[in-house]
Amino acid sequence: MCSKPVIGVPADRRLIDPHPFHVVGEKYLTALSDAAGALPFVIPALGERLDLGRILATVDGLLFTGSPSNVEPHRYGGEPSLPGTLHDPHRDETTLPLISAALAAGVPVLALCRGFQELNVALGGTLHQRVHEVPGYDVHKEDPEDPLEVQYGPAHFVNLCEGGLLRRLAGTSRVQVNSLHSQGIATLASGVTVEAVADDGLIEAFSVDGDSFALGIQWHPEWRVTENEFSSAIFEAFGDACRQRAARRAPVDKV
Repeated sequence: MCSKPVIGVPADRRLIDPHPFHVVGEKYLTALSDAAGALPFVIPALGERLDLGRILATVDGLLFTGSPSNVEPHRYGGEPSLPGTLHDPHRDETTLPLISAALAAGVPVLALCRGFQELNVALGGTLHQRVHEVPGYDVHKEDPEDPLEVQYGPAHFVNLCEGGLLRRLAGTSRVQVNSLHSQGIATLASGVTVEAVADDGLIEAFSVDGDSFALGIQWHPEWRVTENEFSSAIFEAFGDACRQRAARRAPVDKV
C-alpha cells in the first residue's frame, strides 16, 4: 500500500506583533489531508535561502495557495499598485522560482487563487490588479463584511472547456464557484490550455501543457472541500498525480 504523498505548501510571510511569521491557511492543509490523502509540508518563504533542488527531491507535489496579498506588479511589468495594497515579496521570491523549477522537474502542481496568478506570472503572463475596475468584467471580489459562509458561497458560473481536465472531473460543462479575488489574468501565459472561463470572459482556470499534472484555478475548491463533489474530485486527482510521482521516484531520491 502506497504511503501518503508529501505535498509542499509555500507559506505567506506575515508580521504579527511585530515579528515575522511564516503561515499557511488551515483550510489548505486540511484539504490536502482529507481530500488528497496527502501529508502537507509547509515551506517557509525564505526565497534564495532555500535549496529548491532539495525541496523538489523531498516533495511529491506542490500546492500554491490563496492569500490576502497580491503579486508585486513589477514581477509582470505592471503599473505600481495603489497605496495600501498588500504585497508579500518574500512569498514572490519563493514561489515564482519554485514554480518554474517544479514544472521543469515534472513535480505535480495545483495553484489556487493567488497561486493561480503566480503560475501565470511565472510562465510569462500578466495580471489585472483590480478586475472589478476593468470595463467589461464583473465584480469578482467578496464583501469582507459578509460571514465566511457567504463569502465562500457560490458566486457565479464558469464554463468548463471541452476536452479539459476540469470538465472531465465535473462531468458537466458548467458549474458554480465561489469568487474572492481582485487580481485576474490580463494576458494568459503561453504553453497553457484554458480550462474554465467565467460568463464575463475572465479566464478562471488553465492547465500547463505537458505530461505532468499542473493546474491553476482562480476560485477556492479547498473551502469545505469534502462537502462539494467537484472540489473533492480536483483534490483527489491532484493527490493521485502526487502518488504516481512518489511511486516513480527511486529510493535514492527520498530524503
